[in-house]
This record gives sequence, structure tokens and C-alpha cells, in this order.
Amino acid sequence: MKCFIAIFVLLLPIWSTTGLAASESIVLGMGCFWGAEKRMGELPGVNDVESGYANGEVAGTYEAVLAHEKALRRGKSTLRNQAEVVKVSFDPARVSLDTVLARFWESHDPTQGNRQGNDVGSNYRSAIYTTSAAQLAVAKKTRATYQAALKAVGYKPITTEIAPLTQYHTAENYHQDYLRKNPDGYCGLGGTGVKYPGSVATSAAMPDSKPLDPKALNLKRQLVVFEATDCPYCKQFKAEILDTWKSPVPVARTFNPQPPTGWKLGKALFATPTMVLFENGKEVSRFTGYTGEKERFWKWLGFHLLTPAQQKIAFEQGTERPGTGSHLDEKRPGVFVDLLSGAPLFRSDTKFDSGTGWPSFFNPLPGALTEHVDESHGMRRVEVRSASSGIHLGHVFDDGPSPTGKRYCINGNVLKFIPD
Repeated sequence: MKCFIAIFVLLLPIWSTTGLAASESIVLGMGCFWGAEKRMGELPGVNDVESGYANGEVAGTYEAVLAHEKALRRGKSTLRNQAEVVKVSFDPARVSLDTVLARFWESHDPTQGNRQGNDVGSNYRSAIYTTSAAQLAVAKKTRATYQAALKAVGYKPITTEIAPLTQYHTAENYHQDYLRKNPDGYCGLGGTGVKYPGSVATSAAMPDSKPLDPKALNLKRQLVVFEATDCPYCKQFKAEILDTWKSPVPVARTFNPQPPTGWKLGKALFATPTMVLFENGKEVSRFTGYTGEKERFWKWLGFHLLTPAQQKIAFEQGTERPGTGSHLDEKRPGVFVDLLSGAPLFRSDTKFDSGTGWPSFFNPLPGALTEHVDESHGMRRVEVRSASSGIHLGHVFDDGPSPTGKRYCINGNVLKFIPD
């Protein structure tokens, strides 16, 4: 099950032999406890974070919680379900309850009711459960402060439940330190992107990111990459795709899960990274999640950027009719690039007239192509694809001119020429 951040706050004083509180335990709830455990454990002054279940009327086990949520949906029970929580033990001499709760508010979306992102159910509710009147007062005070910050940028009212803690159950061992054991585990969005007023302890983990300014974007067509802190797949997407981005569609990155101001998402985001293609300020498509599927990403984008004829060549190993493609007579100095990714493929000084009706080259740029055996149509040929996007370009033959003796026979309709 994909998991969004959940934190419940429980403050249970642990007394030293002198009668002074040496540590406090606070149980917080923000959806799924995996991300909550990791996020709270990164806060300086926090000594330990434990996943658990709290304030329900059923057994405190993962199986019981999931089964009861199904029963609630079918109308088979009225008992209150447990909430996924984390118990945070912290040193009050090093970090205050206000700071702990600031991290809580920033680390999830407290306006969603019985859900966090794509995780839906009363077990994913946002809540703060307290053990004293003092804790209750701090919780309500911080809620009012964060509500004002959310309202200023257009968020709905906070739905977080604030109530005394009635029960707590430690979760199963495999849920403890889950993201430390599984560093490539599911990434949550990391909250609303709205910073808790005056918060400084959370700034490293929660960048102060406002929604993107549409004035800096392309209204006609814009790709936006929604990211989260501590998300390994976001870093992988940046390294494998964004760091060499030359595609004709402009791209922007944000840590805020809200669309650019005044623009509209088709539905709420639930994972990172999520790539959303906007046209005229409205979402037209999205690509959710990335684990190294470069060709799948480019194919998704290509079905929005390329014509049907270009798509047939790029993704179905099609071929344009000889003499009908682009760039047959192009002789200016410059470079031919992948129409989809914008990556350079051939220099014009390697182009020659092969008489075949397709643009032909005797040498590609280093690392620009990949070669693949093609046994279609009863022949054995060598297919060439773009190394950047994986689209089909054509074939390479051993009847070209010197110095290579190669003829790269390429479909001109999947090339773009950029003059020097």
C-alpha cells in the first residue's frame, strides 16, 4: 500500500529519579506512519520515533485496522477505527513542543479529512492526541497559527482532530524504521508547502516553496515537476532527465503540491515525482512516479508533442515513405536533434545524399544512438534509436562513404534541425 505521512502527537512524561521530566513522548498522526516516522526522526532534539495505532475502538494491529476500514465502508460497523500514528520521544531541553508541532503541520496536508493524498480512510486521519491540558492548549494554539497561514494562500479549514489520547498500540516490527530499511520506498508529497510562521528548525527538510508564478511559465504549454524532499526517485528523475533537458516543452520544478497560481490540476497529487503537462493553465495529462523508466516517460510526453505520423515512427518502428520526410535538402551548418528530447544526434557535415529518399549520415555524435538487432519483415538489420528518449530513428548499413563506411538511414520526420 502506498503511504502518505501521518503523525499523532502523544506527550507522555518520562520522569527521572529527581522528579524532573527528562524526556517527553508525543504521538502525532498524518496519514501513513512510514513517512511520518522518517520526517519526525530528522528533527534535532528527537530521540526516538515509533510507529503505532491510536484512539480507536478495535484491535491495534495492521490487519485489524484495514479490515475494519472495509467494514466501515460497507456500513457493517459504527466503531471508531484506529489511526496510524507515530510516538515521538524528544528532549524538551533541546526542542520545544511548539517546534515539534510546527514540523507536524508542515509535513502533511491537514485539510483533507479522512485521507492523505491517495490513502483514503479514517485510519489516515490527521490528529493530535494529548495527555494534559497544557498539551491541548499548545496544540490548539499552533492549529490557529497554521490555519491563518493556510488561509492566506487559499487552503480550506484544517480538519485535524485534537483530543486526549485514550489508547496507543505499538505497530508491527516491519513497520518500524520502514524507510530506513527501504530507502527507495514510497515518497509522500511532504505537506502543503506552506511554512509554519516563524519556523526555522524545519527549513532544511521543508523548503519554503510558494506555488509557481504563472508569469514565469509558458501558458500555452508547460511541464511542471512536483517533487518532495528526501525523495530518491525525484533525485533520480533530475539526474536522468532534467539535468540534460533540451526538449522544446519548457519545464519547471516545485516542492509545492499546489498548481501555479490560477492554474488547475485535474485531481490532487498523491506521489512524487509527478510530472504534469499544462496547456492554457489546465492539466491535460500527468506522469506519476519514476523509477528509471526513461523510455516510458518520453513515450508519455511524445503522445502529446508529436503528430500521429511522428508517433508511428517513434514508438511503432514505422517508416516514412522515401522522399516525403523532412530535411532531405538541408545543407546548412548545424546539428540534427531528437525531435522529442532535443538531444543532439548528427552534425550536418556528416550528412550525405545517399539517393535513397531518406536523410543519411555517416557518423553520429558520440553516445547519441543505441543499436538493436531488428529481424522484422524477414530481414536482419540493425535498428538505431535515440539514446536520450529511446525513439526509433531508422537503421544503419555498411554501405556508406568513408571514413566510417556507415550509412545511418534516418526518418527525417523525427528530426529537428538547429542551424549554427
